[in-house]
Amino acid sequence: MNDALYDQAIIAEARSRTGAGRLDAPTVTAECDNPLCGDRITVDLAVQDGAISDLAHKTRGCLLTQASASLLARYAKGGDVAAAGELRAAIDAFLKGQEDERFAILTPVRNAKSRWDCVTLPFQALADALADLEKRG
Repeated sequence: MNDALYDQAIIAEARSRTGAGRLDAPTVTAECDNPLCGDRITVDLAVQDGAISDLAHKTRGCLLTQASASLLARYAKGGDVAAAGELRAAIDAFLKGQEDERFAILTPVRNAKSRWDCVTLPFQALADALADLEKRG
């Protein structure tokens, strides 16, 4: 394990498993995978009155994907759909050097561009779920 990349904060976030599981009756579900490494995530959203009332994810992947999925659940659940829609761009900007306290524990990943897909996978699943929700009207 690369100690510089997998520091204790990332390990702790992955182990917290915030939002892990599935929803019984999601409003929308999206699945994304990374064919290069085999990481896969399914994101379930319950949406009411323009807000994400609940979010769950089933994640099979490395510690980075698991930590990122946990952060996603922490910051998207309970927020409005528009704010959640901005999270995908926010994680990209963070990885490219823009400071964002929400993602600070992922700072070691900035120097490992080959692992950015692991971090962004959960956020892409959220973006896909929100796009599907928008299509439904």
